Amino acid sequence: MSDTIKTTDSATLALLGKKQVLKRRFSFISLFGFAVCELITWETVLALFSQAFDNGGPAGAVYGFIIAWFSTMSVYTVISELASLAPIAGGQYYWVYMLAPPRYRTVCSYVIGWLTSLAWIATVATETLFAGTMIQGAMVLDNPNYEGKPWQGTLLTWAVIVGCILINVVIPHWLPRFEVFILVFHIAGFVAILTTLLVMTPQLGTNASVWLTAFNTGGWPTQGLSYCVGFLGNVATFVGADASVHLAEEVSNAALNIPRAILGAMLINGAVGFAMMITVLYCLGDAETVLGTATGFPYIQIFHNSVGNVAGATVMTAVVLALTWSCAIGITTTASRMTWSFARDKGLPWSSFIGRVNNRSSVPVNAVLVVTGLAALLTLIYIGSSVAFNDVISLTITGFYGSYFLPCALLLYRRIKGQVHPHGTEVETVSPAGETSHFPPMEDTSDAKFSKPQDLVPSVGAGRIEVANARLIWGPWHLPGVLGIANNLYACCYMIFVIFWSVWPPATPVTASTMNYSVVVTGGVMILSTIWYFVRGKREYKGPLIDEEVASIMRIGSVVSM
Repeated sequence: MSDTIKTTDSATLALLGKKQVLKRRFSFISLFGFAVCELITWETVLALFSQAFDNGGPAGAVYGFIIAWFSTMSVYTVISELASLAPIAGGQYYWVYMLAPPRYRTVCSYVIGWLTSLAWIATVATETLFAGTMIQGAMVLDNPNYEGKPWQGTLLTWAVIVGCILINVVIPHWLPRFEVFILVFHIAGFVAILTTLLVMTPQLGTNASVWLTAFNTGGWPTQGLSYCVGFLGNVATFVGADASVHLAEEVSNAALNIPRAILGAMLINGAVGFAMMITVLYCLGDAETVLGTATGFPYIQIFHNSVGNVAGATVMTAVVLALTWSCAIGITTTASRMTWSFARDKGLPWSSFIGRVNNRSSVPVNAVLVVTGLAALLTLIYIGSSVAFNDVISLTITGFYGSYFLPCALLLYRRIKGQVHPHGTEVETVSPAGETSHFPPMEDTSDAKFSKPQDLVPSVGAGRIEVANARLIWGPWHLPGVLGIANNLYACCYMIFVIFWSVWPPATPVTASTMNYSVVVTGGVMILSTIWYFVRGKREYKGPLIDEEVASIMRIGSVVSM
């Protein structure tokens, strides 16, 4: 990374009120690898195969995947615009503070910060549990007499969590190279498993069985309802593509590289995910045997039925397991950065502890430990009830889409009103003494001028300075004019659709054990965080803060300009 890019990135961050404290370890290639491997779409298609299959059948899964893929591209296009506008680790809660009306921005930012943080912690718990129970499923495959217990699955999950901690804390400098390697492994594993299934499966299904067959095993009154309920299985396949956003302070040329990584990863993962889904449906065989497998994962049974031997199926399962574990490592990185960022703005209890960065490694070690510790506690729920743990999983859809919707909706309002200034507009800041200074647009690597969305009007507080009146200026990447408005509008409508259906139970009749409690979990997080804000949070959380060192530079700059 050149000194010019380093200077530009640090200056961009300073205009967002923050001092550079994390190392910018990631280039575009390593960030792209990270983005691709956080989605691991073809692996997730296998892991979540039964969700879309039960409600909608093969045809529902196929067409639902196509709709989810292109609709989610629309959502992450808007997220990419926001990331280019303000590339900062806090992501959603920072954007909400910038975009919301002054009267509501602090409380809205606070609630979104809690929702995003807990959604990422729930994702760490979910992904590590997937890896832990995949190990257990492989053990069942190799030893049919073994009966996997939930507590054993949780212990295996904790072993996966320990591995995530070691990579993130002990050897964080290896992470960018590790992500590039996993990118290659992700594609190579896809080709190997796809080819093996197509070549080794004794009898492939018919075109009609894949493209025209629909199921309604949930017992819904109409097939249309069944499709909508099953659609959430495809939605979950693409959740979390904003992982790259929360690495904004560790990426070179973040305002351009984050949008490129997110959208490039969506294109590649959508293509390989769709190909894997079609292949698995053609290789399915007897659906009842596959869905009722003792391994807990239908895809493991499909592997075994296709290759006809335990050793081959175990190797194929090991590939999926390794990539799922690698994804969990990256998710741990993302969750810790999001939590650390919110803590440094005093949005969490014990913020001074969670927001600390290790001087030797430039990694928020305490945030890593807190995130993984809470995730480990959440996996204890699985011992008591796998159904109850599904409510933790549900937070990854309703929580993420809730955190996406508000900043995207606010951006739509602002762009319709024409309140987002053109890319390259000069930034003006006002010091506490009232002096005005102008920051010219900075150079990026494409020789295009750009400046960042802050017209900072700070007020001095206890060692920190409050951010206020954020000025909105497009970053170097966004969809222009009517095209941008249309895409933003569609993304908001799609997110409302997803949030609505994400709270529906998977089958009827609905009982206490089959009820979808996601509305209780997500709604509870939002309600409790709002209550806590008015009880205590508003005394500590004033919105994203300006580091004192950055504020001092601003004051000096304003004096020089006089």
